[in-house]
Amino acid sequence: MSVGLIVLGAGVAAAGLAGIAYLALLWSFRVPRIVSATDPAAFGCRFEAVRVPTVRSRSLFGWYLPAAPGAAAVAVIHGWGAGADSLLPLGASLNRAGYAVLLVDARSHGASDGDSFSSMPRFAEDLDSALDWLKARPGPPPSRLVVLGHSVGGAAALLCASRRDDLAAVVSLSAFDHPERVMQVYFDRAHIPYRPVGWLLNRIVERVIGHRFDDIAPLATIGRIRCPVLIGHGAEDELVPAAVAAAIAARGDPARVEVHILADSTHDRPASFDLLGEIIVAFLARKMA
Repeated sequence: MSVGLIVLGAGVAAAGLAGIAYLALLWSFRVPRIVSATDPAAFGCRFEAVRVPTVRSRSLFGWYLPAAPGAAAVAVIHGWGAGADSLLPLGASLNRAGYAVLLVDARSHGASDGDSFSSMPRFAEDLDSALDWLKARPGPPPSRLVVLGHSVGGAAALLCASRRDDLAAVVSLSAFDHPERVMQVYFDRAHIPYRPVGWLLNRIVERVIGHRFDDIAPLATIGRIRCPVLIGHGAEDELVPAAVAAAIAARGDPARVEVHILADSTHDRPASFDLLGEIIVAFLARKMA
């Protein structure tokens, strides 16, 4: 067998493995569909169920909680595998404080349209769509725009804010610092060695989502944000250590970034949604005065 055939065979095998890895990664990016069994009325809020156009000819399901004409508006997005209902308590707190609120299901989540896969950059695209929808509503436009996200949505909120100049503030809750470390945790749990397999898979993930991890990591995006940022994190977060919040904040402008560590709070649930709502409302009141 010639050297050329050996090289060709190795190339075909590598391409085949890459294809298998690509399909496996697409499968792993699928999320369970959990449609909310509640709505904002359960929190005493007036609301409108809406469809928000997003990229790739898809649409998002959302709840719009109105406020006074021209009031500041907050676009809210949940974490991986969750839905708009997971942040309803915060949305209700913001609405009671006078903010218009739009909570959306990300693509392939809840009652929104599906797509080929989910990713943090796609969450950010959906946040952009939510903000554009708020700006285009009939009547006086919002006086200010805010984004709020949790977990993957928290990282997406930072990415979204790093690319816009029309935001008054950002609230990022329980965000990770870098996708590479998130994936490494996943590989460790699956007993996949990081070198060389995990590292190669991460490079395939970057190609699938169309972004380099170093460019979209909160450690990078925080430095490109030009508005006030509140980073909230649970002291008892079992998925992303609370120290990550300080690490992200350290890469941002100290005059713009605040960190609040919530005692007795885990990754998915604060000890008190009411207290978290008060912290966010107070932060926005200070920064948007």
